[in-house]
Amino acid sequence: MKKLVNILIAFTLVVIVWQLVIWIGDYEEALLPSPLRVGEGIVSMTLDGTLFEHMVVSLYRFFTGYGLAVVVAIVLGLILGRSPRLWGVADPIVQVLRPVAPVAWTPFIVLWFGIGSMPAIVIIFIAAFFPVLLSTVSAVKKVDATYLKLAENLEVRQPALMYKVILPAAFPGIANGLHLAVGTAWIFLVAGEMVGAQSGLGYLIIDARNALDLDLVLAGIVFIGVLGLAIDKLIGLFETWVGKQWGFNR
Repeated sequence: MKKLVNILIAFTLVVIVWQLVIWIGDYEEALLPSPLRVGEGIVSMTLDGTLFEHMVVSLYRFFTGYGLAVVVAIVLGLILGRSPRLWGVADPIVQVLRPVAPVAWTPFIVLWFGIGSMPAIVIIFIAAFFPVLLSTVSAVKKVDATYLKLAENLEVRQPALMYKVILPAAFPGIANGLHLAVGTAWIFLVAGEMVGAQSGLGYLIIDARNALDLDLVLAGIVFIGVLGLAIDKLIGLFETWVGKQWGFNR
């Protein structure tokens, strides 16, 4: 309840500052739509089903790309974290590729995967992959040696050692990567949908911009932000649930 109150207070402050900027700067509605007008835009797109239609497409792309990235990154991270020699070879490659913005690969992605949902899914995969991979490798390296010694004494062998001991012990560190990946993947989802897509929240913004409907542009931006917050909280709930299964949270 307290968190909900804090969120409402934060949004109220943003709306107040937004309206003050319009009044103090004496901006016209055509240049900076008011919160009321943007709210009307959100309501209109909700009532005619436009917002829901684009939201469903975007969420499908996001969770497909993000889910695949998490699975692949955690599996690779567990292997590389347990093998210093392999990580010594992979680390320079990762550090070279990681700073490259996923949208920089767009020309190749479009050529390889065509247009539609696949380019956005691939861009989301790339955006989410590296934060989860690096956090997993780091978390595996920091697993308490006592756990490994105890597993050795109990004659726990691979693959049971990996998913019964190492993964649960490393999960709190992996969870940090999951949160980072949500933010970066959601940002690049919108960017990916602005290139070649004909649906989704990113396309909704571009379409409204081309029609000079800035109130709908801001409505799309606001909704993207709110939805991103909701997804981050959802990941947090998932993290808490997993933690309870493994005895981290009671």
